Amino acid sequence: MVHNNISISNGRVFLREIIESDWNDIHEYASQEMVCQYQPWGPNTIEDTKNFVNQIMEEANNEKLRTRYVFAIIEKANKRLIGAGEFNIRDSFNRNGEIAYIVNPKYWGKGIATEVANLIIDYGFKEHKMHRIFATCDPRNIGSSKVLQKVGMIQEGKIREDLLIKDGWRDSLLYSILKHEWQIL
Repeated sequence: MVHNNISISNGRVFLREIIESDWNDIHEYASQEMVCQYQPWGPNTIEDTKNFVNQIMEEANNEKLRTRYVFAIIEKANKRLIGAGEFNIRDSFNRNGEIAYIVNPKYWGKGIATEVANLIIDYGFKEHKMHRIFATCDPRNIGSSKVLQKVGMIQEGKIREDLLIKDGWRDSLLYSILKHEWQIL
């Protein structure tokens, strides 16, 4: 198994690539309805979570075609996996990337998602030379909207009915930040 062992860190958390043994900690939050209520997946079964981890590891091992980087969020104080962050190269020619994050509800409201979003945006601009990084969220997900605003992203608009979730078609708010905007933050 080849792994790049990418690791990103700040004050309270560090991000590292997901490994097989992470499935149990991931399943702790991915099996909860409240975590995936705005997502097209979940709540996960154990098999769903193990398949997700295996898929991520398989993608990480195919470096030539790799466009997705999924990181375990590790709380430094207790060395515990408390969520996941993601960076996706959506358009390499135009240098557009997308971020996403998910945090165990035990850690909601503590600024973890904001720290993670900052780390992943910085990673995208510095390591992948992106020009624009964006994120989407369900308009009902007030917490996620606040995170995206706190990290300096600008709301560009609303994408209508772009994601089919359990309760029907979901609209998505679209946020972005440009490289030159990030440099001044």
